[in-house]
Amino acid sequence: MSTYRDAGVDVDAGEEAVDRIRSAVASTARPGVLGSVGGFGALFDLAALRHYRDPLLVSSTDGVGTKAVLAAQLGVYDTLGFDLVAMCADDLVCTGAEPLFLLDYVLVGHLDPDMVARVVDGIAAACREVGAGLVGGEMAEHPGQLPEGELDLAGFCVGAVERDRLLPQRVEPGCALVGLASPNLRSNGFSLVRKVFAERSLSGEAWAGAGRSLGQVLLEPSVLFAPRARLLLDALDVRALAHITGGGMAAKLGRVLPEGCTAVVDRASWEPPRIFAEVQRAGRISDDEMARVFNLGIGMVAVVPAEQAAAACSLVEGARIVGEVVAADTGAVGRVRWS
Repeated sequence: MSTYRDAGVDVDAGEEAVDRIRSAVASTARPGVLGSVGGFGALFDLAALRHYRDPLLVSSTDGVGTKAVLAAQLGVYDTLGFDLVAMCADDLVCTGAEPLFLLDYVLVGHLDPDMVARVVDGIAAACREVGAGLVGGEMAEHPGQLPEGELDLAGFCVGAVERDRLLPQRVEPGCALVGLASPNLRSNGFSLVRKVFAERSLSGEAWAGAGRSLGQVLLEPSVLFAPRARLLLDALDVRALAHITGGGMAAKLGRVLPEGCTAVVDRASWEPPRIFAEVQRAGRISDDEMARVFNLGIGMVAVVPAEQAAAACSLVEGARIVGEVVAADTGAVGRVRWS
């Protein structure tokens, strides 16, 4: 007689994993979150938004890409949660929204309750930092699709913003570009990273004097920009926010520029973290390709009035002025120019 376990799916392990994550999930509770782990649907009480005058709900979904492959190789699962929440919540906040709650999807080839608990512990810690409740999710065991120890992660985040504060708005020539520093690769470009370092030992020193292994540097968790962006939104007249992920500055900053505006970015205004030079050297990657794939050390850009740029830099550690918005040719949309 055949059983589900014979086919590679362990229902008992799934139930154990659910029990293991209950306390982590509960630790993310915030106003509006109802219920607990295990229901058919996650609940959020919209009465928690009564302080909003005219709220819009905003949603965002993303994953961690093939950074998860490296995590599995090294058996390091607790930092991926920060990457997942960063990819979702940091996109969401670019609309001006406050993150409310997040759901996750954890796909594994073999369900190991300890591995899942470590992943969800990281997701919960990141949710607490951005102020989002971890209200539910799915653990899927797909034997034959992924090798044992490997996983994939996806998340779905929902937030709220006042209709009249929806971003971008009023981006115009003269606005300043304030860059928020990213000390690492975040979770973008890892298919290329894995290719260029395929012959390198992940346990060896990242570079002479680094004091850390290559694997440790590559798996550094993403900075969560949502709380930093909320500081700017609460204190200043932020006109736009751009999360610099795959596609780089040109693609992502270009999204928030209206017709007739060009962003001029001063490439000399910051020094990219060393890991970017190591990736470029190992793969003999052109400057243009690096800028098209990676954040190069600036993970988010805030567009603010020029007179508020200094205040923005003082509010967020590591923030700096990286350029300005100028008038473009009539009809030009979304242009980014390096200076």
